[in-house]
Amino acid sequence: MSNSSSITNFLLLAFADRRELQLLHFWLFLGIYLAALLGNGLIITTIACDHHLHTPMCFFLLNLSLLDLGSISTTLPKAMASSLWDNTDISYKACAAQLFFFVFLMSAELYLLTIMSYDRYVAICKPLHYGTLLGSRACVHMAAAAWGSGFLTTLLHTANTFSLPLCQGNALDQFFCEIPQILKLSCSHSYLREFGLIIITCFLVFVCFVFIVVSYVEIFRAVLRIPSEQGRHKAFSTCLPHLTVVSLFVSTAIFAYLKPPSIFSPSLDLVVAVLYSVVPPAVNPLIYSMRNQELKNALKKLISR
Repeated sequence: MSNSSSITNFLLLAFADRRELQLLHFWLFLGIYLAALLGNGLIITTIACDHHLHTPMCFFLLNLSLLDLGSISTTLPKAMASSLWDNTDISYKACAAQLFFFVFLMSAELYLLTIMSYDRYVAICKPLHYGTLLGSRACVHMAAAAWGSGFLTTLLHTANTFSLPLCQGNALDQFFCEIPQILKLSCSHSYLREFGLIIITCFLVFVCFVFIVVSYVEIFRAVLRIPSEQGRHKAFSTCLPHLTVVSLFVSTAIFAYLKPPSIFSPSLDLVVAVLYSVVPPAVNPLIYSMRNQELKNALKKLISR
C-alpha cells in the first residue's frame, strides 16, 4: 500500500487527447489569461497612479484585482503548459503549493466581495454615515481581515489534505490540484476530517453569499425610491452584474466541493472548475470596474499619456 510520502507527482486531467484540440485549448487559455492580466493590471496601475481614485471602493477594487491576478496565475499557466507540451505531470510539492495559493486567493476574494457589498450598501443606503463607517483605517482593517481569514482557512485545508495517506493512485480528475480530487485518492476514513472542514467552510461561504444578497436587496429597495429613471437604470445595470458573477462563483464552487460521489463526470468537473476558477478573474475587471465612470476617465487619461 502506497501513501502520500511515496507519491512524488500527480497526473492532472488533460483537456483533450488530440493534438489539435490541445493546441486550441492552449490558445484559448492564453487569450483569457492575457485579457485577465491586461484588465486587472490596468485597474491596479490606474488606481495606484491617480490620487482621485484613492477612495474605499477603489481601494477594494485594487485588492480584488490583485487577488484575481494571483488566482488565475495559479491555475492557467500550468494548464497552458500541459496543453502545449502534452505533459500533465505536477510534482507533489508543486501541487501542494498550487492548492494552497489557489484556495487562499479565492477564499480571500469571497471575503472581499462580501466587504465590497457592504461598502455599496453603506454608500447607497446610509450615505451620511459613509465617511464614518468606511474611513481609511477601517478599510485597511477590513481588507487585512479578508486576506488573513483566507490565509487561515487555507492553512487548515492544506495541512489536513496533504496529511492524508493516499493509496488510490496519483491521477487527478481535474486540470489543477483541487481538494475534492485529492480526497478521492485517500485510503482511510481520515478524509472525513477534511470533509467536515469543507462543510464548515461551505457554510461560511453560504453565510457570506446571504450577506451579499441581503445587501443588494436593500440596495435595490433604495434604488427603487430614486425618482430619476436614468438613476435607477444606472444603479441596476451596475449591481445586477455584480450579483450575477458572485452567484456564479459561489454556486459552482459549492457544487464542486460538495458534489455527491454518485455524480461522476470529468467533463462536468472541468466545466464547473472553469466557471469558478477562470471566469470570475477574467470578467471581474469589466463587471466591477469598467462601469465605474471615474475609473474609466482615469484609465483614458493614463492611456493618453
